[in-house]
Order: sequence, then structure tokens, then C-alpha cells
Amino acid sequence: MSTLTLYTHPESRGVVARWMLEETGQPYRTEYLEYGTTMKSPEYLAINPMGKVPAIRHDTTVVTENAAICAYLADAFPAAGLAPPSGSRERGDYYRWLFFVAGPLEAAVLTKMGGATLDPRSAGYGSLEDVLATLESLVSSREFVAGERFSAADLMLSAYLGWYMQFGVIDKRPAFEAYAARHAGREAGVRARASEAERAAAKA
Repeated sequence: MSTLTLYTHPESRGVVARWMLEETGQPYRTEYLEYGTTMKSPEYLAINPMGKVPAIRHDTTVVTENAAICAYLADAFPAAGLAPPSGSRERGDYYRWLFFVAGPLEAAVLTKMGGATLDPRSAGYGSLEDVLATLESLVSSREFVAGERFSAADLMLSAYLGWYMQFGVIDKRPAFEAYAARHAGREAGVRARASEAERAAAKA
């Protein structure tokens, strides 16, 4: 029987990886790490040399970075139906928007948070305004971003939009709020957030 382990911290992007694990329906164990201590320990650096969370270990395979974790788990457990069929147009949309979140969206938002201004000609994402306009058009016209059912791309996009709106980093546009709320209400997402909130409360 395969084993799955999530390495995380309750106040981190690890909640996205946990949501994805919950969507697969597979059993997994959680190893909580602390910033600056166990996250930088030799044992964990052997898993993720960046000393950051989340990471997962599936038997002997280690995966880091939320988009990669989501893509890996969707392929590892196809019965969960979290990715469109390989080679389909929907699969192209799935890859496009899954990595749009990990690339242009996160880069543009973090640049803004850091107070930096980059020339749109050199920034890989162009501008934050272009990124948000593109996403607003997307979620205004579709219930799901890749085909007719929920996928890991919806999980990533709704989680990150909800997160950034919560902290006031991007505007609470009606299309963003409706899309994020619709998918965050899935049972797996609710369980993931509740688990992390319970752990954070216990630490406090």
C-alpha cells in the first residue's frame, strides 16, 4: 500500500496541498514543521533544499510547489477526476490556468506586495492589471476553467484568489468572489481549512 505524507505549517500555502490531498480521497499523514527551525533542519532539507513548505512524499517520490503537487496528485490518482483527459483541449486549458496561477498571478502579486515596479516588457507576467483582467474575463464566462467539471486548476485558482482577496492584495471583484466562494465550499476544501485552523488554534 502506498504512503502519502504532507509536510506543512498551518499558516502557509500548505493548505492548498492539503485541499488537493483531501480531494483525492487518499489517506495521508501530516508532518508539521516550524519556520526557522525544523523547516531548516538537515532532515527536511534532504526533502526540500529550499527549506519551505508545502512538500509531499508519495512512497519514494518527493514533490514541492503547489502547482506541481496538484498536477502530480491528479495524475497519481486519476479516479478522483481532478484533471481532464490527456491530449484533450480541456487538458490544454487545465495546464494553462494551473500554471498561470503559479507563474503570472503569483509573480505579479508578490511584486506588488514587495513595493516593486517592473517594466511590463521585461516582467514575465506583463502587468498586474493585465493578469487580473485576464482572470476576470475567464471566471466571468466559465464555471470551471477546464471543461465541464472541477479540476486541480480550479482548486489552485480559487484558493489563490480567495487568499489574495482576504489579505487585500487584489480587489474583491464580484467575479472573483463568486468563483472563489463556489469552489471553496467544496467539502474537501472545507475540511482542509478546518484542519489547518484547528492546528493553528492549538498552537496559539
